[in-house]
Amino acid sequence: MTILITGATGNVGARLLPRLVAAGHDCRALIRPGKADALPAGVTPVEGDILEPDTLPAAVEGVSTVVHLAALLRSPDAEAIQRINVEGTRNLLAATRTHAPDARFVLASTSLVYPDDLPRPGREDDDLAPVAPYPASKILAEREVQASGLTWSVLRLGFVYGDGDQHLQNAPRLFGLWNWHPAHALHLVHQRDIATAVLLALTGATDGHVVNIVDDAPLTAYEIAALVDQPIEPSAAPLANPWGGRLDGATARALGFRATVPTVHHALRENLL
Repeated sequence: MTILITGATGNVGARLLPRLVAAGHDCRALIRPGKADALPAGVTPVEGDILEPDTLPAAVEGVSTVVHLAALLRSPDAEAIQRINVEGTRNLLAATRTHAPDARFVLASTSLVYPDDLPRPGREDDDLAPVAPYPASKILAEREVQASGLTWSVLRLGFVYGDGDQHLQNAPRLFGLWNWHPAHALHLVHQRDIATAVLLALTGATDGHVVNIVDDAPLTAYEIAALVDQPIEPSAAPLANPWGGRLDGATARALGFRATVPTVHHALRENLL
């Protein structure tokens, strides 16, 4: 099985690739020129860019799966977010349809597509119309994938952390920017379990599904801030949107996903932060 990974040198890709190689998969990475040295041993570099369609045939030729991680997240440039996340996905899908039509296409999406005012944890069949540039672009990318005619799956990842990626350390600053109540909770997913989910997707278990990929227990903003020694002010004021940040993981469990790092407390005990 030959897998093409985009976003291979990014936060998630750099931690996923070694795990795919260790699982025995032949991995190919789409990279910008000069980035080959950042790849782990055993990965074949292919220079290209999802915004340059002419560079994509060589990347997808002969692959059995495309794992599409490349995306632009925290940027003030809404046009760039749209261009990379939507047009880039569209270009990659077109190349895959033409040059590897039997390949499986796995898109990494985000839990940020869910609004804060749901009456329960976010479910994959919720009607969604996010307005912020990043989640709005990911919903459009999801729709492109679903309409592609390829064998597809979409993995909506919770708040990603672990393997020294600094996300938890940066979280209290984000909570302040978002004006979060300290009791606001969110579901997370460890880097190791992104690999768990992708390896499951490679078997075909998630084909045709949008799937929330999260750990077993949400953690409050207050608890996360304390965990990284950046305490925030407590509050007994009412929490306006108690389900914001929480995701329903029932679909993933029904399809066979089991978090190997079920909680942040487990990660702390095992020195996996």
